[in-house]
Amino acid sequence: MRRLIYLLMALGLTACEKEITMDYHQAAKRYVVEGHINGDGTEVRVSTTNNVEDNTTVSDVNNAVVRITGDDGTDVTIPLARNGYYRSKLHGIPGTQYQLDVEVDGHHFTSTSIMQRTPVMKEFKLVWKKMLTERYLFGDLRLQDIPNESNWYFLHIYRNGLGYRWAVMKDDKNPNKELQQLFTFFRDGAHDNDVLHDGDELRIVIRAIDQRAYDYLYSMQQMSSTATNPIDNFTGGCLGYFSANSEIEYYQEFSYNDVVEDDKDE
Repeated sequence: MRRLIYLLMALGLTACEKEITMDYHQAAKRYVVEGHINGDGTEVRVSTTNNVEDNTTVSDVNNAVVRITGDDGTDVTIPLARNGYYRSKLHGIPGTQYQLDVEVDGHHFTSTSIMQRTPVMKEFKLVWKKMLTERYLFGDLRLQDIPNESNWYFLHIYRNGLGYRWAVMKDDKNPNKELQQLFTFFRDGAHDNDVLHDGDELRIVIRAIDQRAYDYLYSMQQMSSTATNPIDNFTGGCLGYFSANSEIEYYQEFSYNDVVEDDKDE
């Protein structure tokens, strides 16, 4: 995932006999900063949230001063590349702690992240698993944990270029050994938009992230059950997060002929 998009959702209600008036309060505009540095370069997006009645979800910010510094002496101002996006060929070095500073309209936002070593994927397979009386298709992703250190991972699956499934995990259950992440795809016989079709391109992106990025993403993953906002990753009060990460990619064309059957009952 190159960036996280913050959506302010409007709920439309209709009735057959009378009009329902919704009472809501305007939320103050907030800045959103989403940044990463990895082995390929640096990208930072700066935007603002909009009010609920606005048809757009974010507004690009083009007048920010974006700066990356590192404990290895790195000190680079990241130029504006296009609306809201600031990009540089500055690439990260594992073990280095980077700091992202964004100044805009009198506001100053700061976040730090330590770049991790490159993750190692062992296997990705598609599996039918029986859950009670139904069969479900799963994506079974296996990693080799980076040995002799604590590690955190951000896993993202794209379908035909669009985000499909994501998860974060840490190596506390099987450190230094094989780690497994199961992604639930869909129920056998389903016909909704989640269903994969022969020929769909799956792109699996595995990022080794630091604990601060993991804590933010994990809190975001829990939002639906906790009804709370994600924890702050920046000082200064903006939304978003910054991550220095190493990543690998894997591509696979989906085919039902490649799906294996898991005989174990769940």
